[in-house]
Amino acid sequence: MMTGALASLLHTLRTGSALAAKQDIAAVTAILPQASETGFRPGDDCAAILDGEGYLLLASEGFQDSFVRAMPWFAGYCGVMVNVSDITAMGGRPVAVVDALWSETSETAATIMTGLRDGARTYHVPVAGGHTSMRSTHNSLSVAILGRARRLLTSFDARPGEVLIAAIDLRGRWHDPHPFWDASSALCGTDDDARLRGDLELLPSIAEDGLSKAAKDISMAGLLGTALMLAECSGIGMSITLDHIPRPDDAPMLRWLSAFPSYGYLLTASAENAKTIMDRFHRRDIGAAVIGVCNDTRRLEVTWGDEKETFWDLGQKTLMGCAP
Repeated sequence: MMTGALASLLHTLRTGSALAAKQDIAAVTAILPQASETGFRPGDDCAAILDGEGYLLLASEGFQDSFVRAMPWFAGYCGVMVNVSDITAMGGRPVAVVDALWSETSETAATIMTGLRDGARTYHVPVAGGHTSMRSTHNSLSVAILGRARRLLTSFDARPGEVLIAAIDLRGRWHDPHPFWDASSALCGTDDDARLRGDLELLPSIAEDGLSKAAKDISMAGLLGTALMLAECSGIGMSITLDHIPRPDDAPMLRWLSAFPSYGYLLTASAENAKTIMDRFHRRDIGAAVIGVCNDTRRLEVTWGDEKETFWDLGQKTLMGCAP
């Protein structure tokens, strides 16, 4: 690694479109009622609605025309996959999804819906209804999901002194030219799709066993962007070592830190619980490692080899505007 490589890497990530999209959230949250008025905290992977002895979880994802047009089947499949990941990241299990689809032709709509159906079958999540328009000037898809959790993993409960764990399924492939690391769709329609559901069950079991209280799934913001969102919501800082991140042997660091993995999570935990958590992932052949430590600085510091740089100072600049 050349001297200055870390600074260049972080600059590319800091100024990229993925984090710019997360900064757009601040403009929306400024308009909406505050958490003190609604009881809900923007910035989490799902809305958590107290329901009896547990929580209903509600989330949605939208997909732009360029992605839906380029990969219509995969867009439909992702409508289920990424929503299930959001439910899982909060310690929940999915119940059902609904979709809203706009397409230019019935043929395009059929391809998108086939992907949605295949994702629903793979993850055993029924499509309970939705909205369809086949006379649109564009192709776009939005999918919402309902889930249920007994105990929550949230974006607001990471604490100084805890370690940061990354758990990522490395048994995947790239979906060029998009930054998607897909360890899911190849198992669609095979006997191995049950493995995906077993892998997802790890997160609610970790929550219910009290091993962690905070988690996020690694999103389009990439691993560092997701860590930054978690730090902002919890009002903390983090120190992360890139060399410790589970990574495929042939994946360049920049590409990997920009990736949106189909199965990728960040969790915080006490040092004594970290080994138990990682052992659970390892037993299912999922890469998992302690990649950093939480602190009270409100800065995200990154080390790579013998270089160390500040990626973001939340005390100077917010990201989503979702700090406590």
